[in-house]
Amino acid sequence: MRQLPLALHQVEPPSLENFVAGGNSECVALLTRLRAGNREPRFVYLWGPAGAGRSHLLAALAPPGQLVQTSAEHPGATQAIAALAGDTAGGLYLIDDCDALDAAGQNALFALYNRVQASRGPVTLVTTGSQPPLFTEVREDLRSRLGWGLVFRLQLLSDQDKARALAAHASRRGVELAGDIVPWLLSHQNRDIRHLIALFDAFDRHAFEQRRALTLPLLREFMALAQSSRNGGASSQ
Repeated sequence: MRQLPLALHQVEPPSLENFVAGGNSECVALLTRLRAGNREPRFVYLWGPAGAGRSHLLAALAPPGQLVQTSAEHPGATQAIAALAGDTAGGLYLIDDCDALDAAGQNALFALYNRVQASRGPVTLVTTGSQPPLFTEVREDLRSRLGWGLVFRLQLLSDQDKARALAAHASRRGVELAGDIVPWLLSHQNRDIRHLIALFDAFDRHAFEQRRALTLPLLREFMALAQSSRNGGASSQ
């Protein structure tokens, strides 16, 4: 059998098209308009628990905008936000996990809010956090600004949403899933959709290497091999 290009097994970058909206369709519709160039409203705040898709959605908007990530893996957030505040003539500015900013970063974001508010250009600032604006642990005057504009609470996916997400992901990769695979994954694995998709991608690569269909027996075999590999790695340390 002719081997397929390995590029078929590359993980897709975040996009609005591969985000499963579930109960978040209104938010996704607004972000789609922002991506298309509509700069209304001027401020948007997205909040929700880990796994709800905050970072995915901002990354999906990043090509036409400017994304600042505030985690420890992405230093320099304060400088990046200050640079945005220096040029608010127009654009789409994206600040992820703003509740993780230190004091200097909060000062920079406060200044950016004020500059965007005063700007006459077509500009929208989208920020995210794990809590609603009122309960976000940032300085008081910044907390009030997080509530400017529209505020969306992102909902976690239901099991039905996750099943549809996995089926759609498999379809985009051009593979067919046996009907009992998704229910088994939802019953036996970490239920975070990011984990499930990463696990599916690894399983798909394994099936491709073995030249076998994606069936539940093969999935169980793959999970046993993965467990054995983890146990072997732990015992060798």
